[in-house]
Amino acid sequence: MLPVLMFPQFDPILIHFGSFGIHWYALAYITALLLGWRIARRLAALGPRAATGLQVDDFLFWATAGVVLGGRFGYILFYQPGAYFSHPLAMLQVWRGGMSFHGGALGVIIALILFTWRNKLNFLAFADRITAVVPLGLLLGRIANFINGELWGREAPASLPWAMIFPQAGPIPRHPSEIYEALTEGALLLVILLVAISRPGVRSRPGLVSGMFLVGYAIARSFCEFFREPDSFLGFLPFGFTMGQVLCIPMAIVGACVIAYALRRPAVTADFVTEDPTPA
Repeated sequence: MLPVLMFPQFDPILIHFGSFGIHWYALAYITALLLGWRIARRLAALGPRAATGLQVDDFLFWATAGVVLGGRFGYILFYQPGAYFSHPLAMLQVWRGGMSFHGGALGVIIALILFTWRNKLNFLAFADRITAVVPLGLLLGRIANFINGELWGREAPASLPWAMIFPQAGPIPRHPSEIYEALTEGALLLVILLVAISRPGVRSRPGLVSGMFLVGYAIARSFCEFFREPDSFLGFLPFGFTMGQVLCIPMAIVGACVIAYALRRPAVTADFVTEDPTPA
């Protein structure tokens, strides 16, 4: 029998300043937003141009608000509504954890709708440039989950070379499901979307990349849920599903509809914007 890996006890706080510290999770959010912003800026400039550099700069605030507010309220509504509505002040205690990607995605979609309406941009074309870089945040976020020793996987055979014991989860070898998610819904999906949006034929069909993201994430997350331990306060749902898988069903359906819509519409070649007062 191969020796089982022990989870390295990482300090969830990267830098300590007395009672204040910079957490790995916060650093993952900040890094993803900043890197995603720079990449999205370049993608928006590719023809047909979806937005000016200044408009992408402005959307950074909207995206941040959508991720944080949507992720928090999504977690509250999807996972523990009773607990939080019984103690409303706990909703503000974000340092104790509790963020939902599905809620964050919904928050960003709302931010995209409002921002493109306000700036008179093509919603699907601009959304393609933004969703293409979203997996970067998933990649860094799942790595931060692993560093924090949270969201561990289900029981794994001790013969599995990468089976790992998470001390907080007991002495049972488990799948490092955070790494599975980082590699699939993060790295793999990021490469697929960036390759897709680099092709002029894909960019000429607004909504195609956004639909690919929705379907791709739903497939990757549903697959990884077979290795991830369900939340203790929820457990398994009927038919052995998890909440993550259930939430992926409407996501996949919407994504498939968006792809079909994009493919049926005439290809677009003209830029959606004509001026960019700021350098890329």
